[in-house]
Amino acid sequence: MAYDDNNVFAKILRGEMPCIKVYEDDKTFSFMDVMPQAEGHTLVIPKAPAVDLFDLDAQDYAALAKTTQKVAAAVKKAIGSPGIMIAQLNGADAGQTVFHFHNHIIPRWSGLEMKLHAREMADFGLLEEQAQKIRAAL
Repeated sequence: MAYDDNNVFAKILRGEMPCIKVYEDDKTFSFMDVMPQAEGHTLVIPKAPAVDLFDLDAQDYAALAKTTQKVAAAVKKAIGSPGIMIAQLNGADAGQTVFHFHNHIIPRWSGLEMKLHAREMADFGLLEEQAQKIRAAL
């Protein structure tokens, strides 16, 4: 599959679609998932155009891993979750719905079920409150 420059994450990177930003550096961008599976669900994407893991340059993957680790620590601290799940899906058959490589940072609590992936839009005011806590923990 060829990279589509009109996917939602590409539009977010170009400032054509709004997002609730958490973190940015020269290679990566992090923002709140608008259809979260748990409180504090955050996404980290490379700025490089890549459909999936197999399309991403190793140096960009390394930068993404570094940012994911940094943001995940802040999410864990800010949200107060005892665990963090990092999820990354490759291809529609694996559940990928946006074809721009991305990591999900999902806070986890034992016994608390996650919501289904990409099903229900969150309250943007609540997402902004969570993002403020995460940014403060960075």
